[in-house]
Amino acid sequence: MGKVNIGLRGWRFDEDVLGEDGRVRPLATMEPEDRQRILVLADRVVDPCDACWLEYGENKIEECNVAEVIYGEPRGEVVLCSAHEPDFLYWFREAGGSDFAGELELRDAFHQWILDGNRAPEDYEGLEHVDEDPTSLPEAPGRNEAIPGFEEEIEGLDEEDLDGMDIDLDDLDV
Repeated sequence: MGKVNIGLRGWRFDEDVLGEDGRVRPLATMEPEDRQRILVLADRVVDPCDACWLEYGENKIEECNVAEVIYGEPRGEVVLCSAHEPDFLYWFREAGGSDFAGELELRDAFHQWILDGNRAPEDYEGLEHVDEDPTSLPEAPGRNEAIPGFEEEIEGLDEEDLDGMDIDLDDLDV
């Protein structure tokens, strides 16, 4: 079975998270880890790049690039644009960031590194991304859109169903 990115590069899912129609399957049918990651993606896919946001702030949000890639674990994830992905990769590979692999503190540690004025060297090469079939999945939503269907699906679930799925919505804007 192949792996797919949904909305942002980085987190990869088994193809079975998608139904035959190419849309994400209902949350109740997913494994808890996939469900949590999908919910975080639904929230973060329209966010600005973390590094841009740290540079420009809320007052100049329009200057920020939209997120294209996600790294880390849910509730400690970092979203980045292509221009700042090399900064994260450099920090992770060369500047001690790998010490935070799998930890929720990864986001805070990377943010502090950026706030301290650090960046990847100009000639640092990031990752070369290859889209095998870029038309097979829908485009990521725009900044003011959400992943279709998730808010309605969550609102349609009662508390018992949500408790049974062990969904943590505390950090999400749903």
